[in-house]
Amino acid sequence: MIARTLLLASALLAASAPIASAQSLLERADVIAAPRLRATVTVTGDIVRVGDLIDNAGSAAQIAMYRAPDLGTTGTLPVAQVINALRAHQVIGVDARDLREISVTRLARSIEGKDIEAQVGRALERKNGLGDAANLSLTFDRDPADVRLDAAFTGAMQPTSVRYDNRNGRFDVTFEIANDSGLTASKLRFSGTAIETVEAAVLTRSVERNEVLKSSDVAVERRPKAEVGGDPATRDRAVGMQARRQLRAGQAVKVADLAKPDLVQRDQNVTLIYESPGLYLTVRGKALEVGTEGDVVNVMNLQSKRTVSGVVTGRGQVSISVATPRPAPSPVTSPVSDATSSIDATPSATPVALANVSAVAAKTE
Repeated sequence: MIARTLLLASALLAASAPIASAQSLLERADVIAAPRLRATVTVTGDIVRVGDLIDNAGSAAQIAMYRAPDLGTTGTLPVAQVINALRAHQVIGVDARDLREISVTRLARSIEGKDIEAQVGRALERKNGLGDAANLSLTFDRDPADVRLDAAFTGAMQPTSVRYDNRNGRFDVTFEIANDSGLTASKLRFSGTAIETVEAAVLTRSVERNEVLKSSDVAVERRPKAEVGGDPATRDRAVGMQARRQLRAGQAVKVADLAKPDLVQRDQNVTLIYESPGLYLTVRGKALEVGTEGDVVNVMNLQSKRTVSGVVTGRGQVSISVATPRPAPSPVTSPVSDATSSIDATPSATPVALANVSAVAAKTE
């Protein structure tokens, strides 16, 4: 009886074994999803692998499949070609999802040419006598086109070699860019010439000696510092000034080329102005010297025929200050000798020119 019971139990266990195995397979199928093609793929390196093309690639993920597109570009792969290539690597049962092609984009780091030029300028700043980077004019042996690097090169452009020869203006600069994947740093090298420039006033036409510059005569340009020298004139400084010598059109103007304009010319008829508190007189005169604003010149009073000195205050104008007589000291506070001296003293005389003016316009404050 006991033996029959054991046999029945064994038979029941044997019958239930296939059922358990099938259930286990179903559970495993739920855990391990089927591989599926991706419609779009993004890679950072130069190789496209199985794991880039399909989801759930498993142990086949690292198998190399194709060469990646150029840096920063996108290419396409026909799905039929991809499926055949996967089968060759024993990757089967891939869900193609009714796709016809796969888009593959290779990421890249782009450095624009203008940024490269700015980096070279900063590397050369104050190198062997050069000035600020903003004042450097760079000419490259090869124009710095946009540079594309693998996306893993995330480091800054670090200058590792900077050479500049101030005799011929030649430069040679090398940069390194670090790779966050531990690969060798990328090197970029640039060469050319560097010239320091300054902002200067430039003539739009030829100017004769002693000619006064007008606003339309002057433009602003950047010129090599070696051409202009250490005293370039600004536009504001040049307009209204007088040329000391003949200057040609297109020439950068230096401070030494300019002077204050002559407001009074020799033998020119001028207006003599006599001023003192409560008095303002004008008389015709003849300049005996050339003078600019603030200069002291000799002028002949045409009425008295006497020569007086005055300060040039405007075009064709010379001012002469009239001394004001001092009041007599108070007899209460001053010694007798001082009072007597004040009575005998002759007050400061009015200039001779005034005595000969027959009709004078006086203005009393």
